[in-house]
Amino acid sequence: MSWNRRRKSRGRNTYYSVSKKLRQEKKINESFLVMLQNLSLEEVIALKLELAGKPVNDRLYGLPLWSNLTDIVKDAIFKFAYSATRTQVEATRLLGLSENSFQRLKKKYNPISYFEEEEN
Repeated sequence: MSWNRRRKSRGRNTYYSVSKKLRQEKKINESFLVMLQNLSLEEVIALKLELAGKPVNDRLYGLPLWSNLTDIVKDAIFKFAYSATRTQVEATRLLGLSENSFQRLKKKYNPISYFEEEEN
């Protein structure tokens, strides 16, 4: 009946959150999130690469960053899609993929394992 409110269903993805996982692991806190919010995605990536290079005197030679860039970004976006949606159907739509493509990429990037790893 149209006058009854339709109850919002909660899918499996409702409980996935990258920021929540990192907070539980004590890797980030609220002040970090506020500072991070003020940076562009490009600045975050450049900063992360700079910090990764410091222990090896900024010599990341031999690491095929450029050729692996697409996979790195797709993995991050897949995790975001899971944390930003309630269901896999919504995640599929958010990413603009067909169901077959979504399932194939889900097997490749395995975002569920990221969120469901051991909770110590």
